[in-house]
Amino acid sequence: MLGSGDLTSNLSGQSEPSPSESITPRVLTILSHVIEKLVARNDKLVDDMDKKLDGVSSGLARVGKSLNVFHGVRAPNISIVKYLERLYKYTSCSPSCFVVGYVYIDRLTHKHPDSLVISLNVHRLLVTSVMVASKMLDDVHYNNAFYARVGGVSNAELNRLEMEFLFLLDFGVMVSSRVFESYCSHLEKR
Repeated sequence: MLGSGDLTSNLSGQSEPSPSESITPRVLTILSHVIEKLVARNDKLVDDMDKKLDGVSSGLARVGKSLNVFHGVRAPNISIVKYLERLYKYTSCSPSCFVVGYVYIDRLTHKHPDSLVISLNVHRLLVTSVMVASKMLDDVHYNNAFYARVGGVSNAELNRLEMEFLFLLDFGVMVSSRVFESYCSHLEKR
């Protein structure tokens, strides 16, 4: 069994890789796989709702409105794995931030079960959750404007997304070591 420290290790004892030569931590690969499966399942649910409604109303319109602020007009062309790699490469946030960001997204889906993580909102949810996690965990982190540039949104939009995200979580951004370890264990089993 792989402990949480192993899953999110930062190649300790070795010099920090430069952004151009960074190695993708295993946790990002696992997370991207888990999130891609979630998004594919939820996109199918929305498509199935559309088919059942015969064009009367969009299935997307019938999905909970809590995450609507995170919806884009269309899904970005970048895959989830490439997006997570991009966030990791340029923001230098610790791999633990990605696990905690996933905890936040999971909390959102439990607090607002009628809202689905789908291809239209997953990228904005990821950049917001990782940024908030970085602010909570890392001693040094970039500002919102930098995360916005890396994430492909405007600074004003990311500021708005961060506020909405925090209110949707009722500002519940503390993650205990026990919860962190249980998520790491869950991800390791995937």
